[in-house]
Amino acid sequence: MSSSSQKHGSLFTIYDVLFLILGVLSASFALKSFLVPNHFLDGGVTGISLLLHEVYGWNLGIVLVLLNIPFIVLSFAKVGRNFAIRSSLTIILIALTMHFLSFPELTHDRLLVAMFGGFFMGIGIGLSMRGGGTFDGMEVLALLTFKRSSFTITEIILGMNMIIFIIAAAFIGIETALYAILTYLIASQTTKYVIEGIEAYTGVTIVSSDSEAVKRALVLSLNRGITVYKGERGFMKESFEHSTEVDIIFTIVTRLEVRKLRNIVHAIDPKAFIFTQTVREPQGGIVKEIVKH
Repeated sequence: MSSSSQKHGSLFTIYDVLFLILGVLSASFALKSFLVPNHFLDGGVTGISLLLHEVYGWNLGIVLVLLNIPFIVLSFAKVGRNFAIRSSLTIILIALTMHFLSFPELTHDRLLVAMFGGFFMGIGIGLSMRGGGTFDGMEVLALLTFKRSSFTITEIILGMNMIIFIIAAAFIGIETALYAILTYLIASQTTKYVIEGIEAYTGVTIVSSDSEAVKRALVLSLNRGITVYKGERGFMKESFEHSTEVDIIFTIVTRLEVRKLRNIVHAIDPKAFIFTQTVREPQGGIVKEIVKH
């Protein structure tokens, strides 16, 4: 769910509605212009719906709604009322869009279909999630399974989708299943970029013998806030019996600024130890203010 809705207690904001509508249109475009005319599949509940549509000829929109009902009920009980309502409306919208709107068939090249079908499907899923909903209940099931297992959500979704692809290979051929895997991989990566954005945040930890100069450069040159932890350098071969105190510097930058930060730090201390990690949805501090400039 979007943070704005949670904060203000409202079910929808203008941005939520915009994201959900654009997500539905993008996913419908992917289905009707690329995947359905070329008998392609995707992962998740959408992939199961496409498989049933191909094998039995059932109406895709109706199948998509029916298969998602159990997940919507589950999400209402386990995830939240707002998420369940948004997802319900999103699924109904995509079913109506599939039925009433027409989209041109753009290509029958199988590689292009897999790539651009997955691309626009990924945009649709990502925008819907940014709007606080989803039209594929597989994520809800993965979230609940994650709480009861040692696997990550990504591993759980991948495992579920592999079962779908194996079934698809048995019913409509190995080649179609392989293209479905390609479509799914492209869609999942596109979804990730839509949700995180090209300005995705990266946490950077720096250990340097010249920490004062590094701190000064990060604040004054890179215009970033920093957090300093007090630590000790580990034992080295040349000084096995001694350890020295050191400042451990942590800051958050965008993905595009990581290289610039590395250059600044290494210009001060070529032997500085730097490692990065993905940071999701940082709030507070001065991160948001800096990104606006």
